[in-house]
Amino acid sequence: MLKDIENNIAVTIFTDNIRRGLHLREYDDFCKQYPHINISFRHTCGIYHDRYIILDYNSDNERIYHCGASSKDAGNKVTTISEVSDRQVYHTIVDTLIKNPTLILE
Repeated sequence: MLKDIENNIAVTIFTDNIRRGLHLREYDDFCKQYPHINISFRHTCGIYHDRYIILDYNSDNERIYHCGASSKDAGNKVTTISEVSDRQVYHTIVDTLIKNPTLILE
C-alpha cells in the first residue's frame, strides 16, 4: 500500500518491530524503489495491541480507522476495518506515541 503514496507525504509507522518484522535491508530496498516516500518509525513501547490507520492527523481532513487484524492477516480471514467517529479520543494516544523514541531498523 505504501508504494502508492504521493510525493511529499510523510508517513510514520508506530511499531516495536518484533519477531519477523521489517529489516533494514528490506527497508533500504523499498527506499531505492520508491525514493519519493518519506517513512519514519517510532516505538510503541509495547503497550499497544490494536492497529490503527490515521490519515492527515490533526487536520480538517483527519480520518482514523481501527483495524481488527494485523495487515499480514487481512484478506486471509474475516476481519473489519472501521472508521472511528470520535477521533478526538485518540489524540492523547497519538500525541504520546509521537514523543516515543525513534525505532532503528536492524
